[in-house]
Amino acid sequence: MPQLIATLRDTTAAAIDGEACCGTLTTDEAMGREQAEATAQLLKAVADPVRLQLLSLIRSSKGHEACVCDLTPAVGLSQPTVSHHLKVLTEAGLLTRERRGTWAWFQLVPARLDDLAAIFR
Repeated sequence: MPQLIATLRDTTAAAIDGEACCGTLTTDEAMGREQAEATAQLLKAVADPVRLQLLSLIRSSKGHEACVCDLTPAVGLSQPTVSHHLKVLTEAGLLTRERRGTWAWFQLVPARLDDLAAIFR
């Protein structure tokens, strides 16, 4: 037990001096704080079952686009709730919105989906 305490003290001293404890971390490929914050925002946008379902529905639609009038009954929620979720996805850059007559159409942004997929590679 005394040996463990000495090791913890040594580790703390190394951390205070700015030295890496074990030297196993490399920062060349690790994301910085700014990228981590942007990635967290993207993950927050998709961290909802309804939003994931909406993305899946749009992805499986012809031309990777869908009208809100078709999405609302497909997820079984009210139109204002669906619109809120679509707004979050649009603000995250995962969808674009286009007004066609009285309806809003949403289309996937493939590059942004690639950004999402790259997080897990």
